[in-house]
Amino acid sequence: MQNSEVFILAIESSCDDTAAAVLHNDKVLSNVVANQLIHNQYGGVVPELASRAHQQNIVPVIDAALRKANVQKEQLTAIAFTQGPGLMGSLLVGSSFSKSLSLALQIPLIAVNHMHAHILAHFIDEEGFDKPEFPFLALTISGGHTQIVKVNGFFDMEIIGETTDDAVGEAFDKSAKILGLPYPGGPLIDKYAKEGNPKAFAFTKPKVPGLDFSFSGLKTAILYFIQKKKLENPNFIEENLNDICASIQYTIIEILMDKLKLAVKETGIKQIAIGGGVSANSGIRTRLKESESKYGWKTFVPKFEYTTDNAAMIGIVGYQKYLSNRFETQAVVSKARIQF
Repeated sequence: MQNSEVFILAIESSCDDTAAAVLHNDKVLSNVVANQLIHNQYGGVVPELASRAHQQNIVPVIDAALRKANVQKEQLTAIAFTQGPGLMGSLLVGSSFSKSLSLALQIPLIAVNHMHAHILAHFIDEEGFDKPEFPFLALTISGGHTQIVKVNGFFDMEIIGETTDDAVGEAFDKSAKILGLPYPGGPLIDKYAKEGNPKAFAFTKPKVPGLDFSFSGLKTAILYFIQKKKLENPNFIEENLNDICASIQYTIIEILMDKLKLAVKETGIKQIAIGGGVSANSGIRTRLKESESKYGWKTFVPKFEYTTDNAAMIGIVGYQKYLSNRFETQAVVSKARIQF
């Protein structure tokens, strides 16, 4: 099999972003994302609206990705798509299109686990970004997931710690909602935190044994804290917004770092890579980089556009699966929940 000229069309539709990318081997030629702004007015993603928007966006997005890459569909070697996890209606749009195009072009079909893709995005050939060596620890943090994964190889991964309730992204967004900030609130907390004092207000870190996480108690503590302070001073949030955001973000980052330090101690692995939408957070990126000199870690932070949901990360997994002939038949099905 000729591996020097592999062109992968990758499609991502797990939640509310329709994305398509074209990769030449492990190099990204195009990475196009169509966002769905309609959800902002509802304060969260509405699944039915998401799947309808995917149906509207998928053809224009794929066309744009092929044009930007200057690749004809007849040149494609394989099609990779997100099988799961995600919203079922959204996943079905991407998988149905992928299966149809694969059949029409008579080229291999490759199913990708969305969470594997967040981790393996580090293996995209990108100038100025190093690739981790196996084994390494991956901290995958997003709106739906918080995991520490021991990565032994491209297809040999083991979850050694995960959230027992809410994900870290949800903790950011729900905290923002408590403060009256619009959806999505996580990036706004990051923005205001830059101007605040992280030690202004103390929030208790949850005591969870081992490498697992919990964020539900922290969310409740923040809610009660704000309610109490607003009774004392109705303008408390407006007068202290930067400090509140900085204190919330500091506490969340401390929780993540405590677990990472424990994971390094237990495994002896000092290579740390982060992935997922929350890895775009500037505070987390800064703390991780500081850990290199503080703890002797080697850290890997992905390019910003590969942190949130995108198709380039689906494509790099597709490329690695292509090299090892890990293909699917037309019988493959989307899965809202998928075995890691």
